Amino acid sequence: MISRRVFLKAAACTAATMSPAAAMPASPLRPNVLFILADDLGYGDLSSYGRPDYRTPVLDGLVRQGIKFSSAYAAAPVCTPTRCAFITGRYPQRLAVGLQEPLTDPKSNLGLPPDHPTVASLVRGNGYDTALIGKWHLGWKPEFGPNRHGFDEFFGILSGAEDYFTHRAEDFDGPDLWQDLTPIDRTGYLTDLLTDKAIEFIERSRTRPFYLSLHYTAPHSPWEGPLDAAISHQHGGGPMADGGSLKTYAAMVGRMDTGIGRVLNALKRSKVEQNTLVIFTSDNGGERYSFNWPFSYGKMHLGEGGIRVPAIVRWPGVVPRGRETDQAATTMDWTATILAVTGTSPDAAYPLDGDNLAPVCTGARAAYDRQLFWRTRAMDAARSGRWKYLRESGAEHLFDLTNDPGEKADVRAAHPDVFEGVKAAYQAWNARMLPRP
Repeated sequence: MISRRVFLKAAACTAATMSPAAAMPASPLRPNVLFILADDLGYGDLSSYGRPDYRTPVLDGLVRQGIKFSSAYAAAPVCTPTRCAFITGRYPQRLAVGLQEPLTDPKSNLGLPPDHPTVASLVRGNGYDTALIGKWHLGWKPEFGPNRHGFDEFFGILSGAEDYFTHRAEDFDGPDLWQDLTPIDRTGYLTDLLTDKAIEFIERSRTRPFYLSLHYTAPHSPWEGPLDAAISHQHGGGPMADGGSLKTYAAMVGRMDTGIGRVLNALKRSKVEQNTLVIFTSDNGGERYSFNWPFSYGKMHLGEGGIRVPAIVRWPGVVPRGRETDQAATTMDWTATILAVTGTSPDAAYPLDGDNLAPVCTGARAAYDRQLFWRTRAMDAARSGRWKYLRESGAEHLFDLTNDPGEKADVRAAHPDVFEGVKAAYQAWNARMLPRP
């Protein structure tokens, strides 16, 4: 019989030219999937990505065990549209909820449409157990929630952020911690609660493969470390107790890193580590205490610091260890990759906007140039190979990211043809999206 590794690498080679279902046929070799999403983690906030003042040993270890992306992007510089992009596999500007920056009104009649296919609904239809543990932020009403969109189970928060100890949210009247459709009361630091629930899910006995989305709220504000319960209660347990410090931020990232280590150990104890694809990334660039060097700006901005994020992929025996790639990647690519490796066909009525990056991860395909696009209410951006188009405050720029990753030198005048070409590509893409609200 052909070996598992040879089979999967051959499948990855054909995936670039075949449909996901044809390239990755359903078989007993289908992997489990663990997708881990950090919240507001900047590009340089892991020590393996350059953070100088603290260490992240677990995620640094994941880099050594898999492939590190140095040119990975979020689909938006803020959480709701990025989460929309991952869940649907499509540019967020295709959906009304994806235009929210972010979604803030819990009484809103806006959310992820109940009939839209998602990564969870598609893989569940292909025989997977599915769960979302952590942050949703795509609508509060039941018809907009995770259980309506393909997740067998949901444990987490519906809002954008909440106090790590009282679980009260700034944009929600009352505690915001849920088990499926039921509000629940739990004692504990939110990062730990999410880790514990993920471990419990992984260690169950099951007869089907699983897809688990673990969406941490860390290190999003309020900036509260695991030992800051007294500070939280001193400020009334509300999410405005968010002054923070570099030390607090380090504690928050450290607790998430430790938690991820516990989750990875659960894979090993359950003897499924070898057959589990692990993807780690962030929903947008960092904020107040992030380290985004060498990039400029941060969350809410379309400069590289607002959208460039860490991304790591591990699949033992399939993805070679200790590699790094400059392949440009974006949020929707992880959706397309998950569907491809699980042998799941996307819905033809809702074509994916991402690429299956399994061939790049396995080494079956070299990194390649591509075009990516972003839009907020105030800015436009596009990347085409090495070139970056950016419009902000009425001014248009062209940057050479290979030589100027910090976007300090506008080369529009020196490369007018390139500028016009990338701008035209952006305009063509924008014409296919929903208009700005």
